[in-house]
Amino acid sequence: MVSRSYSNLLELASGEAPSPSFSRMTRRIPRIMRVAGIMSDIDDDGSDSVTSDPSSSSAQRDRIIIVANQLPIKVQRKTDNSRGWTFNWDENSLLLQLKDCLGEEDIEFIYVGCLKEDIHPNDQDEVSQILLETFKCVPTFLPPDLYSKYYHGFCKQQLWPLFHYMLPLSPDLGGRFNRSLWQAYVSVNKIFADRIMEVINPEDDYVWIHDYHLMVLPTFLRKRFNRVKLGFFLHSPFPSSEIYKTLPIREELLRGLLNSDLIGFHTFDYARHFLSCCSRMLGIPYESKRGYIGLEYYGRTVSIKILPVGIHMGQLQSVLSLPETEAKVAELVKRFSGQGKTMLLGVDDMDIFKGISLKLLAMEQLLLQHPEKKGKVVLVQIALPARGKGKDVTEVQDETYATVKRINETFGEPGYNPVILIDYPMKFYERVAYYVVAECCLVTAVRDGMNLIPYEYVISRQGNEKLNKVMGIESSSPKRSMLVVSEFIGCSPSLSGAIRVNPWNTDAVSDAMDLALVMSEPEKQLRHEKHYKYVSSHDVSYWGRSFLQDLERTCKDHVRRRCWGIGFGLSFRVVALDPNFRKLAMEHIVSAYRRTTTRAILLDYDGTLMPQNSIDKKPSLDTLDILNNLCRDKNNVVFIVSSRPREKLDDWFLSCEKLGIAAEHGYFMRMKRDEEWETSVPEVECSWKQIAEPVMQLYTETTDGSMIEFKETSMGWCYEDADPDFGSCQAKELLDHLESVLANEPVTVKRDSNCVEVKPQGVSKGLVAKRLLTLMQDRGMLPDFVLCIGDDRSDEDMFEVISSSITGPSIAPNAEVFACTVGRKPSKAKYYLDDTVEIVRLMQGLASVSEQMIQRAP
Repeated sequence: MVSRSYSNLLELASGEAPSPSFSRMTRRIPRIMRVAGIMSDIDDDGSDSVTSDPSSSSAQRDRIIIVANQLPIKVQRKTDNSRGWTFNWDENSLLLQLKDCLGEEDIEFIYVGCLKEDIHPNDQDEVSQILLETFKCVPTFLPPDLYSKYYHGFCKQQLWPLFHYMLPLSPDLGGRFNRSLWQAYVSVNKIFADRIMEVINPEDDYVWIHDYHLMVLPTFLRKRFNRVKLGFFLHSPFPSSEIYKTLPIREELLRGLLNSDLIGFHTFDYARHFLSCCSRMLGIPYESKRGYIGLEYYGRTVSIKILPVGIHMGQLQSVLSLPETEAKVAELVKRFSGQGKTMLLGVDDMDIFKGISLKLLAMEQLLLQHPEKKGKVVLVQIALPARGKGKDVTEVQDETYATVKRINETFGEPGYNPVILIDYPMKFYERVAYYVVAECCLVTAVRDGMNLIPYEYVISRQGNEKLNKVMGIESSSPKRSMLVVSEFIGCSPSLSGAIRVNPWNTDAVSDAMDLALVMSEPEKQLRHEKHYKYVSSHDVSYWGRSFLQDLERTCKDHVRRRCWGIGFGLSFRVVALDPNFRKLAMEHIVSAYRRTTTRAILLDYDGTLMPQNSIDKKPSLDTLDILNNLCRDKNNVVFIVSSRPREKLDDWFLSCEKLGIAAEHGYFMRMKRDEEWETSVPEVECSWKQIAEPVMQLYTETTDGSMIEFKETSMGWCYEDADPDFGSCQAKELLDHLESVLANEPVTVKRDSNCVEVKPQGVSKGLVAKRLLTLMQDRGMLPDFVLCIGDDRSDEDMFEVISSSITGPSIAPNAEVFACTVGRKPSKAKYYLDDTVEIVRLMQGLASVSEQMIQRAP
């Protein structure tokens, strides 16, 4: 086996170094480097070792590397006094259920994550080998202090509360941001990346990362392999932008997620909040194409997937068939139904967001308002252990115990307690038995990412023949179930037959509980049938296959794109563009400029010669000197092509005698300062402005930060300073409104970056380029050098004309043609420069060449 080291993995990923074939895990996985403390440097050291194996190319199955904080493995120390551990699959793990449902015939699964027990460093090599060979799991070993800061510190005390809408307004409410905990989080994510590096075949493997514990991991993987096929699914809520933007490292996390190819959310609300954050904090808009939502991020399309996770139908049905389940159901039927009592069921983790105390208060209210239900209705609350720890968990426990005690003392009687709290460990089959017997399931969490309890309840109530006999139900009779669910949980939108409640409104929850008890049998049956049809068809297999299909679709064009990385640390991102799109080299264009004799130069102004964010848009003296030096060269025809009014351009470039100007997207043109303005299309009446202006004025009054820009032949509604979401929404409405009222007018309505513009039909910057080339041809000046530079959508028309004219009669054969955009982005241009500074430097270089040539001329 040959091992080859690369000093720069970025070169490897971008194709600048030879690509090895990667091992299909036929070797022993080495133990990762121990981390003694916090890693302060979040940059990679640029040196990793990648092992290759010629036999790896024979693998036929797709391979998915599933990465999560916890491996789907149960760990126990051997009890026979021998040194070592025993390992078993954790059947309740969603990650394992994915593998079971999708099958291993076509897909090979590799798991990367932490174990639930701390393994001594002396045992870690052996444990790694056992888990790899037996379970295809790659354990990530973390020092206990680092893991505590990462998981119990940053994840559970900072991210988790914030994502559930708890702001750290005081030290007791959530965790205040702690830089050392953040560094621990980044360090652990980097260790995960190192571990994945040991097993990944970046050209073939798919990587699927799960949940908020690993939100910057995509950045580290994308930095190692620019074309890695990477999906991320967030199982928690994503908060609104008003909450999220309070996070000091908000941009780092957003950019981390955007280094994925596909990002999954349970609900549209979560996805909408994420997209809003990208728009407001990074200036990245999104769009929907043929049903798919995507963001253009430096040439890469990052797709958004909205699909709630499902349950493992096969596993739940097998538990329903167990003799133990049947026996437990019989016991519960005798205990409740046999004594004329109706069971309401709650199953929740004992944490602050599950709303257990609110549910108990609603039960108390029910008994107060309906005293006839005393002795007949019982709320069984199963309290599962909290996943975190701290003062808040203790407070929830104390409040729950106190409330249960008060209710039972107030409404209880011999042989009857209205609330039964079960807070001891319970096997899954026992919980399923409670589902089967419960008349109604209550989920009143104040905030929860998904919550599969209602799904499990619906399937359990469908039962089977044996359970039907125990319950005294005819096999052919329709089943029934009732759900009362919070509006603030991820499964709520998919359960349209449930009674949705605001958990904070205990009166409303109490009324919903009463409604669930008194609702007619046919109504209950219809609601159950609706839920069962959805839950049984949208199981974990459906969820997994749908996500992986979208991931494959999103990544299918990776191979043909040219990729390279930019940025440092967690600001790293990958630019992915067409292979023919490259940076305009100064040496190349200067060489072409020197050996040509007839040159056409077309320059956009705003965003090209002048930065977009500049307050003073007037050209500097240096810019005017550069333009004048270019214009003095008799071999040059230089044009400024702008959307600005001609009066403004005339004033700004008054000192440029030989400079050609095209104003208002080319409607007005003149070849030199002393020539008259001409129109590129027949003059049109502007009576349409009387229709458009009141409409724009209406939107200006209702959209703070917007304004109307008046020009001679066009009008624009600009919303650059408005709220990004509201401005974009208003622009869409205005576009539709104007298209409707101006349908019979000779104008076009277009939406560009932060602007909705109305202008005469047929006017475009492309028309300027076409007309200039035609005029030069008519004068016997076939250009053998054409340079066209612009930065926005309107300039794409110029690029298209220039590129299509290469084979036409208006340009000399073998002419040097340079269509150049500003910034690395999808464009019809073949070249790019990074910013206006580089453009000005380029034009200065060309002006210097012209000066030298003029001085040398006889």
